[in-house]
Amino acid sequence: MKNREKTRSSPLGRIARLGLVALAVIGGGGLALKLTGGSAPEEARHVPPALHDVAATSGTQSLVLAGGCFWGVQGAFQHVAGVVSATAGYAGGSAATATYEITETGQTDHAEAVEIVFNPKQITYGQLLQIFFSVVHDPTQVDQQGPDVGKQYRSAIFPLSDEQAKVASDYVAQLGKEGTFGRPIATSIEIGKTFYRAEAYHQDYVYNNPSQPYVYIYEQPKIEALKRLFPVQYRERPVLVAEQAG
Repeated sequence: MKNREKTRSSPLGRIARLGLVALAVIGGGGLALKLTGGSAPEEARHVPPALHDVAATSGTQSLVLAGGCFWGVQGAFQHVAGVVSATAGYAGGSAATATYEITETGQTDHAEAVEIVFNPKQITYGQLLQIFFSVVHDPTQVDQQGPDVGKQYRSAIFPLSDEQAKVASDYVAQLGKEGTFGRPIATSIEIGKTFYRAEAYHQDYVYNNPSQPYVYIYEQPKIEALKRLFPVQYRERPVLVAEQAG
């Protein structure tokens, strides 16, 4: 689904574009939505933890993940305790094509991705992958997440070291062998790719636009699932890019 940004000023128009029939009720200064048709987001599930993990180090570690629209991926991980920052961006392609307008054509190698910096003494790489597969996206969808179609919305892990690559590939194999999802896992492991930060207006998008219909329908449920399935790792106050500027 292209040009999501252009729909912010027209919430009901966004719902129509998504092919949903909805009743919008304005009240209490907000927008309440009741879905009466269309497809709802896939139900989250608590998947098994990884059998292997990246060794803890002093200081922070980073990982880069892609699982559909980067708004929701960022929004979910901003609520994970131990995450120092979560930044929306692009990974998989070149610096020349690392813009929203070009990536949205689906003609680049980029995926909408999120760079997550975390404290390994509070949460590990493997635990973050568990959250990724449990509540952030559906890893069985090929070049698609929900209403968004194209390889820029693919499920992908971009390892930053050989150790991360081994843990990620072992975990994908583990979940596949256990038949966790009942369907083949489409997540790709893409090594040696650079992460490029996205435009400022994409940062903290879920936090800044909670009543935007796309966010309300497809992204907020990921945060609620995180709170329900990972109460120990969940934190109420998100860590925001805007608060780290400068």
